[in-house]
Amino acid sequence: MSALLDRPTTLPSKEDAALAQEASRVISKAQPEELRVRLGDQELVLPKAATRLIQHLLTEMSLGNAVTIIPIHAELTTQEAADFLNVSRPHVVKLLEQKKIQFHMVGTHRRIRFDDLVKYKRNAEAERREVMQELATQAQELGMGY
Repeated sequence: MSALLDRPTTLPSKEDAALAQEASRVISKAQPEELRVRLGDQELVLPKAATRLIQHLLTEMSLGNAVTIIPIHAELTTQEAADFLNVSRPHVVKLLEQKKIQFHMVGTHRRIRFDDLVKYKRNAEAERREVMQELATQAQELGMGY
């Protein structure tokens, strides 16, 4: 698993949030074609995609949100998947057993590819929106005042 996943996610301090807010504002205002970073006497040019990612990261930090970077090809444990979906681990195991989320076994442990988890989450959210729309339509047809 990626070293990024091995570190626990922490909330930014107030000082870090303030620094992130200022940096995010500057980057957003400048809309740079490239972002240059100076490390000692060496200057690096970051890829455009990294510039957008850094701006998004800084914006989230400025709001006091913790941010975790997960590579799309990462394989998560059932607990990590549960944390991502904000559900219990036994619920994730049930979803796996019902074949609602793809997984594979590593020894006796289940592993879930992050992209499969994201796919499941998008589909589940779309289904929820559809059901809510149907309920709202029914309520309006029945004159329930919604």
